[in-house]
Amino acid sequence: MNIRAVKEGKTDVLVPVHEEGVSFPPSAAPVFYNPAMELNRDISVAATSVFAEKLSERRNIAIEDIRYLDALSASGIRGLRIANEVGVHTTLNDWSENAFELIVRNIRHLGLQERVDATHKNANVLMHEKRFNIVDIDPFGTPAPFLAAAARCAVHLLAVTATDTAPLCGAHLHSGIRKYSAVPFNNEYHAEMGVRILLGKVARELAITDKFMVPLLSHATRHYVRTYLEIGNGAKKADEMLEHIGFILHCTPCGFRQILPGMAVNIASGCPRCSSEALIAGPLWLGKLHDIGFCGDVLKELERTEPGTKEQAKRIIGLCMDELEMPTFYEQHLICKRLGVSASGINDLINTLKSRGFAASRTHFSGTSFKTDAGIDEIENIIMMLR
Repeated sequence: MNIRAVKEGKTDVLVPVHEEGVSFPPSAAPVFYNPAMELNRDISVAATSVFAEKLSERRNIAIEDIRYLDALSASGIRGLRIANEVGVHTTLNDWSENAFELIVRNIRHLGLQERVDATHKNANVLMHEKRFNIVDIDPFGTPAPFLAAAARCAVHLLAVTATDTAPLCGAHLHSGIRKYSAVPFNNEYHAEMGVRILLGKVARELAITDKFMVPLLSHATRHYVRTYLEIGNGAKKADEMLEHIGFILHCTPCGFRQILPGMAVNIASGCPRCSSEALIAGPLWLGKLHDIGFCGDVLKELERTEPGTKEQAKRIIGLCMDELEMPTFYEQHLICKRLGVSASGINDLINTLKSRGFAASRTHFSGTSFKTDAGIDEIENIIMMLR
């Protein structure tokens, strides 16, 4: 296996490379390493650092005594950066023999023998055997097979990446149903649908063992979904968490949507606005996706550490921080197309909504999407006025 040194953040890591002149995707390498996920890792390091500091203060735990697990490490670059740049005690695990050998080599290369353990196990077995303050699940593909074990293993923070956005967002409907025990939508807000389907699945796994979650930061970026969830214990809190599980009714012809909280709900078959057949998605997470204070601290950490993707990361976190908490967003261009008019500037639309007494914000999901508590009738009237 050929390797080369790369630097991400403040960490020099050895990663696999293919032979010169040979081209193949990252997934075909002897050990998986994707340079395009540097943005994901930059945010991960900042978010983990912020959480570790708060955990250290609240629980009176030294940073180096906080236990972090990178359960599906591959090249190990994420966990190595966490160990080197955050300072927590890190366990890097991978089932691949090649990955394990590279991880061990990188630990020696960085001089992290006292701070990092390497294990060569099935991730689910390891997570059932031990508990960690922070558990990070970042598989190649769906995290679904690992969520039950991760929900039991994580004591204070669970971070999850899902790159199977087609099942999560409804493009591969039956695959999404099988993996997440929920029906997703493939519509204009499919990116948010993926986040909420994932969070709904994690919440149900946590509730089985009387645990609950508080989302700190969740974003859909490029081809993946990423979430950071603070974890706690208690049957009452778990019951309260499940109150944020429910369904979304959506009418494709007219754009009407309705939020329906509850694990079992009474749903009309027709759209209340135009009587067309309405679609139902869920069960999924209807609660908040972000904690404003946490996002603000992550922004400060990104500013302080200046990672390679600093500006991109700051933009994502800033938009997440300012997003309204309500489920679903509207896509301005889709509404304009349905009305047969040209779109105004997105900021003009949002400012006009606010001037009419509605809450409104941009979203991190796309540059032409917005959230508002205005109904579709009010939105269409304002768009027609601005045309």
